[in-house]
Amino acid sequence: MAKQSILGRITQLAKANINALLDSAEDPEKMLNQMERDYKNSIVDAESSVAQTIGNLRLMEADLVEDQKAIVEWGSKASAASKQAETLRASGDTAGADKFDSLARVALSKQIAFEKEVAAAEPSVKAQQQVVDQLKAGLQTMREKLVQLQAKRDELVSRGKVADAQSQVQDAVKNLDVLDPTSELGRFEEKVKRQEAMVRGQAELAASTLDAQFNELDDLGSLSEVDARLQALKSGGAGA
Repeated sequence: MAKQSILGRITQLAKANINALLDSAEDPEKMLNQMERDYKNSIVDAESSVAQTIGNLRLMEADLVEDQKAIVEWGSKASAASKQAETLRASGDTAGADKFDSLARVALSKQIAFEKEVAAAEPSVKAQQQVVDQLKAGLQTMREKLVQLQAKRDELVSRGKVADAQSQVQDAVKNLDVLDPTSELGRFEEKVKRQEAMVRGQAELAASTLDAQFNELDDLGSLSEVDARLQALKSGGAGA
């Protein structure tokens, strides 16, 4: 996996707006579970790639250090060869002096070559270090996002359980509503009302029958008075 693609993937995941994604999700809990799996897999892949990138950087740094040491060493050799050439030349050994001057030139050539390598490697090492720093920061952000995801998932699951419990309680309360005419208590109350109405009807009927009986007594009383007066009339007529 290329360094740029690793960085791009980490950046994309790190910038993900969890709340915005949840708002557009049909099943937020399912989406969060999938996001958690994706994040974990991406983190594992990224950690492996970042570790490799860091390893490459450390190799580049080690090579740079070796080249810098080589610059010093070849410089020291060039200086030592030059001094030896001057010593031999002073003693009249021109051939020996020329030999050591040649060695000094070789050492200086080596030194210059390593200086060029260092000059070319230093920007690459610096750039690689910047990439590693970005990758480390991105990984840390991804780990923080993962914790945020897990907390959001746990919160969502907890809220879902509370909502389910509330729904069950509401259903139970609804089923026990004594005012509901379809409930057992409602039907029993209706039966009692009918019985009470029957008792009132029977009482009213009994009362009306009793009144009729008393009316008959009144009628009998009236007839007796009529008979008495009639008898009196007859008695008076007989005496005349």
